[in-house]
Amino acid sequence: MSDYILTVTASAEDAGSRLDSFIGYNTDELSRSYAVRLIEKGLVSVNGKAVTSKKRAVADGDVITIDMPEPETLEIKAENIPLEIVYEDDDVAVINKPRGMVVHPGPGNHSGTLVNAIMYHMGDSLSSINGVIRPGIVHRIDKDTSGLLMIAKNDKAHESLAAQLKEHSVTREYTALVYDNIREDELTIDEPIGRDERNRMRNAVNGAAARNAVTHIKVLERFSRYTLVKAILETGRTHQIRVHMAYLHHPLVGDELYGPRRQSSKVEGIAVSGQLLHAGTLGFVHPSTGEYMEFHSDLPEVFEQVLAKLRKDQ
Repeated sequence: MSDYILTVTASAEDAGSRLDSFIGYNTDELSRSYAVRLIEKGLVSVNGKAVTSKKRAVADGDVITIDMPEPETLEIKAENIPLEIVYEDDDVAVINKPRGMVVHPGPGNHSGTLVNAIMYHMGDSLSSINGVIRPGIVHRIDKDTSGLLMIAKNDKAHESLAAQLKEHSVTREYTALVYDNIREDELTIDEPIGRDERNRMRNAVNGAAARNAVTHIKVLERFSRYTLVKAILETGRTHQIRVHMAYLHHPLVGDELYGPRRQSSKVEGIAVSGQLLHAGTLGFVHPSTGEYMEFHSDLPEVFEQVLAKLRKDQ
């Protein structure tokens, strides 16, 4: 056992949720599957009593404590994959993830992931809170989404960054190209997101076990059939921007999961693989210094090419 204890208190909106799902939704540093393993090992307590059933329902006011295990030896293979490290010190690193790179290993993606890359570049200097297959990973962005990610290099830093995510104090701004013209210059989408019961690969507004989700949208540029927007995350649900924009009937260009069923693989003659979504601004308070730090990254080349073509044709 380690000295690190994670404590989360359930609220009224959590009542009735399964314990594993509650932990997965309410702790940015733990996945639901990793929570299941901790529960089965007897490392999770509810109101001071150990619980070994992942299906145990939580109630309003329940205090869930998680006794984090000692770091396991990382068995994922380190790979010498080129990586753009925007910033790095003893506590944190900021990575500019390219389009097409999966963040962590999983079924069908055992190598070539961001985790394989950061293990090569940073060795054992990574937090272990999120389990052996997600060392240092505090938050994620989708495979075909490019942009900035923060990496925790020790458990103390991980705890601090995860707490900032939970408090919604991390600055996360994305640039996206969506279908059709959005009339409003600015709008806020405040719609809960949960699992799509008809398609396990998708999330949906008011889906199963829906959690509050808030996205702020600002129009940057309008084209004849598209709109370029800035999306600012207040919360960070899985696929949040993609789900919210599809809900507004303005899905992201190139989004094969939430976009139109019949859409071309090209935009104005330019081949696009995956949604045009870029995490361009990331800001957080440094875990050790207390200083607010903000980082920016340029749009990937294919995104710039599409915009250049759209501007030329206006």
